[in-house]
Amino acid sequence: MARLSDPVTILKGIGPAKAKQFAQLNILTLGDLICHFPRGYEDRTRLAPIEKLEVDVPGCFKAMVMNSPRTSHIRKGLDITRVQVADATARLNLTFFNNKYAAEQLQYGREYIFYGAVSGDFIGYNMTNPVFEALDSAPVVTRRVLPIYPLTAGLTNAAVLKAVRQALAVCDPPAEIIPASVRERYGILPAERAYYAIHEPASMAEAEVAKKRLIFEEFFVFSAGLALMRAARAGKQCAPYEDLNLTDFHSALPFTLTGAQQRAVEDIIRDLGRGAPMNRLVQGDVGSGKTMVAAAAAYCAVKNGRQAALMAPTEILAEQHHESLNRLFAPMGIRTALLTGSMTVKEKRLVREAIEAGEVDLAVGTHALFSQATRYKNLGLVITDEQHRFGVGQRAALSSKGCDPHLLVMSATPIPRTLALLMYGDLDVSILDELPPGREAVDTFLVGESYRARINAFIRRQVAEGHQCFVVCPAVEENEELGIKSATVWAETLQQTVFPDLRIALLHGQMKGAEKEAAMAAFARGEADVMVATTVIEVGVDVPNATLMVIEDADRFGLSQLHQLRGRVGRGKAKSYCILTSHNRNVETLQRLKALCKTTDGFKIAEEDLRLRGPGDFFGQRQSGLPTFRVANLSLDIQTLKDAQEASAAWIDAEGTADTPEAKALRERIGELFERAEGTMN
Repeated sequence: MARLSDPVTILKGIGPAKAKQFAQLNILTLGDLICHFPRGYEDRTRLAPIEKLEVDVPGCFKAMVMNSPRTSHIRKGLDITRVQVADATARLNLTFFNNKYAAEQLQYGREYIFYGAVSGDFIGYNMTNPVFEALDSAPVVTRRVLPIYPLTAGLTNAAVLKAVRQALAVCDPPAEIIPASVRERYGILPAERAYYAIHEPASMAEAEVAKKRLIFEEFFVFSAGLALMRAARAGKQCAPYEDLNLTDFHSALPFTLTGAQQRAVEDIIRDLGRGAPMNRLVQGDVGSGKTMVAAAAAYCAVKNGRQAALMAPTEILAEQHHESLNRLFAPMGIRTALLTGSMTVKEKRLVREAIEAGEVDLAVGTHALFSQATRYKNLGLVITDEQHRFGVGQRAALSSKGCDPHLLVMSATPIPRTLALLMYGDLDVSILDELPPGREAVDTFLVGESYRARINAFIRRQVAEGHQCFVVCPAVEENEELGIKSATVWAETLQQTVFPDLRIALLHGQMKGAEKEAAMAAFARGEADVMVATTVIEVGVDVPNATLMVIEDADRFGLSQLHQLRGRVGRGKAKSYCILTSHNRNVETLQRLKALCKTTDGFKIAEEDLRLRGPGDFFGQRQSGLPTFRVANLSLDIQTLKDAQEASAAWIDAEGTADTPEAKALRERIGELFERAEGTMN
């Protein structure tokens, strides 16, 4: 028998070229192939009479060939084969393009099973390129439930199905990891049966129960992994902080914390005094005041003789955090320092020497904070900003700089409770659900292209009043097929024909890191009136002077992403606005965008976005902080998620360290999942 780790090239028909195509789908081994699950199925088990076939709806039918196929050579590279078939109810004309097989195999007077979609009208009906099999042949493409796989260029569904069949014939599927008692309680198929049935179901009902098993399995593995992480964390100890009095900190603030901020700070202070490493997420909408909560935590760490490190995803954000925190802490005698990759070698060396010597109480920076060259004297608190941008390994690297330091992660992305169960299952969560007093909601409007002149006039008025504007486009370069605005072309259009007298800047993801940082910093300094950008600005700089956000082709974005973009304005004292433009007249699309105009509650928007688009689009899959689930859909499989979490928690309590084959296999699978998700999962 072959092993799951064997390469796909051991299968017949998969050479180097075909293996490259499979690699495009991240299929390198037999295990990858067996776990490349169908995205759907076509039920070809039901035979219908020809007269009952519906136009444009694929169907299966039995019919006799009524004449010999006739092939016409139309031009080079185009042959057309025509043949007529019939059953007791009706006749049907079939047309095949460049199909030598059909011309040779279909014989006058014989019956076949066909599968295809009828097209036509009252003039006549026909069918183009149906698949077919002889009545006495084994069902391969008809009279069965056919799995439909995710594909890539050059790789057909038939080729994937053939490879999967071969893999299952020479290799056992993944080992059973769910105990029999759990399978019995939740009605879950055994692993071996499920892995065969998902690819070769005898019926749609069997496909569904196989899918349920694999969804449960994915949630079970991930939930058990998080539970093990929690259990490991619970066993760690550190010296509790003794000085938890924040009176001086509160007195130094030029404002009073909101009730939500105060509750979050109380959660943190309780964690710091407990004697075990804190692992807490502060999750709040744009502008809810997470930085001040982090500042309170840093103040407490420094008061207790520890150093704190705050890591931001971009240099300009790190610079802004350093500036605001230094302004707050300097009068208290707390020493802050900035450390970023673009600093000179000498600057970095001096800062690192100061950190190692304990002459820096709070280090603020980017990934440079956890490079090998950066060493701390007594790191007690690690704070990461925009936490879904940092992977487990990056957090762990910074945490390893101290002796099990406390960890505080911050996210400005409101996350539905369902998603939070998975994303932050190993973290305690504090939610900031209040905006500081005086912060006005951003008025949001949805308009069509007919409002273009008014949009341009409004941009001009904002600039005339001394403010700045963002214009966000969904693409970097022009794409005529999609018909959407590109940042590069639109910036040029605005500069040359619409606002020749204004200063138009451009920012997009294809620019080098230093270029992006420089462009954003220049805009923050007021050196441009209008910034045309892609979603690269979603997490970025604080520009209090920006009062208008125009989002072109807004239907191309998820609601949560639109909400994040909208959060780039409204950070100063002036009234701010967001204008969404869209050509799309689809009723559901317009309802989705109108929902954004009606509320500024990021949590409500996030719930709606999850329901409509699923988690893959929630942040953009690559940086979503989620493992890549192969079968599960968080927006649809909520009950299965809850069942799996309940079952995995019980398993951890009862058998987390057992030596049973299932327990060993589960621990191995957990390790594989967290390794595969490294860099994206948090």
